[in-house]
Amino acid sequence: MSDFFGPDFVQLSLTPMLIGVLAAIACALPGNFLLLRRQALIGDAISHVVLPGVVVAFLLTGAVESLPMMLGAAAAALVAVGLIEAVKRLGRIDAGSAMGVVFTSMFAAGVLLLEQSDTSAVHLDVEHALMGNLESLIWFAADDWSSLLDPEALAALPPELPRIAIVAALIAALTLIFWRPLALATFDDGFARAMGVPTTLLSIGLTSTAAVAAVAAFDAVGSIIVIAMFICPPATARLTTDRLSAQVAWSVVYAALSAILGYILAGYGPLWLGGAHAVSAAGMIAAVSGVMLAIACLFSQKTPAPIG
Repeated sequence: MSDFFGPDFVQLSLTPMLIGVLAAIACALPGNFLLLRRQALIGDAISHVVLPGVVVAFLLTGAVESLPMMLGAAAAALVAVGLIEAVKRLGRIDAGSAMGVVFTSMFAAGVLLLEQSDTSAVHLDVEHALMGNLESLIWFAADDWSSLLDPEALAALPPELPRIAIVAALIAALTLIFWRPLALATFDDGFARAMGVPTTLLSIGLTSTAAVAAVAAFDAVGSIIVIAMFICPPATARLTTDRLSAQVAWSVVYAALSAILGYILAGYGPLWLGGAHAVSAAGMIAAVSGVMLAIACLFSQKTPAPIG
């Protein structure tokens, strides 16, 4: 990492930090509703399913592009649903066990595909699948802060930034548009159905939104951040407020703070402790979000009450 707020910061650290913040927010927003529905581990499941779909999409197209990656992830999700039903029926086991078997098996298959494929040239390998490639997302065309007003420099931004920015904005807009039916269906599914809310369709939409966030964030930040951001910021916010609107707002703050502090500590933390090398930004961001959740658990005065 470079000096704070200097020209080098704009070139080397600004875009990775922004990408980390936007990816964290994109995952945290749907994570709030998944958490309240007691479906928080769906984010973990999605990140496992995404990997083989993304790898197969790359092997078929030879490029890491948004549309093929999302189509590959969607196809992998359909395969996962079919396999879960097959395992449940043939193995006569409960849905949770079937999900665990299928998701871990598909993730392992994705790892094997990565190891056997020549994907290093596009930053798609086992290490990048887990940790992402935040540190390499440098804005080479930037000279200083004035580059933010330079159309030519802006055109050379890492493509991951506009991609995750569009997805984060879309998820924020969908959260606002469907706020009332989401809240009704989350807290009282029966009442929501009686009010004419299409709860099944809404649930599918929420899961699909989480999948889009995971796919968009996957290439840049890896599966570790995706899993952490679906759970840690919403859970931290849940321990600090009993109001849904406040929880969602605080989860965004905690997600952004985790990304910023994690990125800074990954670069400077080892140096402050006498080390010679930086550590993984993705790993540190996830660790910071976990520490924030632990602090919230320690200082929370009570068990969270029902949200109003």
